[in-house]
Amino acid sequence: MQYTKKMGLDYGKARIGVAFSNLFIASADHIYKTQDTEKDLAYFSNLIKQRQIQLVVFGLPLNADGTECEMTLVVREFAQKLCACTGVEVAFQDERFTSLEAEELLKEAKIKWEKRKEFLDKVSAQIILQNYMDQNPNK
Repeated sequence: MQYTKKMGLDYGKARIGVAFSNLFIASADHIYKTQDTEKDLAYFSNLIKQRQIQLVVFGLPLNADGTECEMTLVVREFAQKLCACTGVEVAFQDERFTSLEAEELLKEAKIKWEKRKEFLDKVSAQIILQNYMDQNPNK
């Protein structure tokens, strides 16, 4: 079985949480502070090339009832542009409640609120990527 190198993104207008997979486990990596679309695409294109990423999993923001919202379109548009300039495969994973789950994990780890803010987006990206991997074991 060939291993696909994956990157998970928790896309936000101000910050993007980044996680990577290591065979079966997703690991939180860093938070990227957004600049403008051109610079953001250049940054992630470079990261994809450096890490030899074959699949980027975007957290897909949905309303609580599962319908799409304005931010859903923003994420899909960025994913489409990233795919167009890199040729990398993209996938989407429902990200409803991942921030709450990340917050709970950080609380359990007894990380103070000030520090939790620093970790929240990248831990959310880790959860998004891990959920995708668990639901798609052959990808």
